[in-house]
Formats: sequence, structure tokens, C-alpha cells
Amino acid sequence: MENEVILGNVMVDCDDEKKLQKFYGELLGWEMCELFARPAVRSSTGIVFLFIEEAEYICPVWPEETGKQQKQIHFDFQVDNVMEMVKKAELLGATKSKAQFGGSDFVTMFDPAGHPFCLCQK
Repeated sequence: MENEVILGNVMVDCDDEKKLQKFYGELLGWEMCELFARPAVRSSTGIVFLFIEEAEYICPVWPEETGKQQKQIHFDFQVDNVMEMVKKAELLGATKSKAQFGGSDFVTMFDPAGHPFCLCQK
């Protein structure tokens, strides 16, 4: 489409950019690379997550609490087997949220930097 704006990359703030690159690279099976002098992961379809280490990174709190750092974005990943991916994510350093609202449709997890993400049934 002419003049269409296309999403280029998603920049993810964190406290350890190499650790988060490795986590998402292994969890998603995406290529680990470097783009714009930043650690990154890239899918076979060209989706890119870039990671940037922030000196004063504050981990989000979820479910949200008044006066605490709130999430500003989260990822929903569609997977064939939710529970299998939950186990894989935990082995890679993710933790399962105590609060769950997805029933059998999705499970909310936290990556090693504390960002919430959901593993959703395709």
C-alpha cells in the first residue's frame, strides 16, 4: 500500500540486555543478532525486538497497583501448546504470574526483566 507506515522494531527497556536477548531468542526460536548497535532478536518474518539496558530500569508491577511502575506494553505470543511453552519459558528464566485470568486460553508470565507476556493458545 502506498504511503503505508510499517512497524520497524520494538525497543524493550531492561536491566540486562544480553540476558533478555538470550531469553527471547531461545523462547521464540528467533535469530539473535545486533541491529543499530543493540542486542536484538529477529523472526523469520522480520519482526525485531531490540533490547536496551537502562541504568535506572524499574520493573513493572502486574496486576497494576496505584503508585507503582505499570506495564506500558506486553506481548501475546500464540503457541500450539500453552503448557509446554510455560515449562520452556520457566526453564529459560521466566516466572508464572500468581494472578491468572486466561483460563485455558492463555497464561501470563514475567520475563527475566519483569515484563509481563502471555502465552496464548493458537
